[in-house]
Amino acid sequence: MERPALTVCPRFPLLIVYCMHSAIHFVELENRVIAATYRNLMIRAKVVLVDKASGEPLSEPVTTITSQMPNGSLRIRIPETIKAGVYFLMARNAHGADLARSAEFSIG
Repeated sequence: MERPALTVCPRFPLLIVYCMHSAIHFVELENRVIAATYRNLMIRAKVVLVDKASGEPLSEPVTTITSQMPNGSLRIRIPETIKAGVYFLMARNAHGADLARSAEFSIG
């Protein structure tokens, strides 16, 4: 079993904590539905679609992790209003801090 990495807590430098390395993996895009898997994302984490050209997250679609398990898969339907381009998925914790980024993929 892989042991989590040790890291120093920035607020309390003498405290050593285990940190979970979160990941989100783009699997496929078919019929305007993105399939992805994630690892070490906690409940209430959000997965957003980000336009590579602008670097801005799109207001929709936003998917919230509701599973108690930190690993799983998700499917995100792409609205027709999304223009053709290069995008990636970004996972954020419940406080809005970036946790993980997927590989880039093309829509359109």
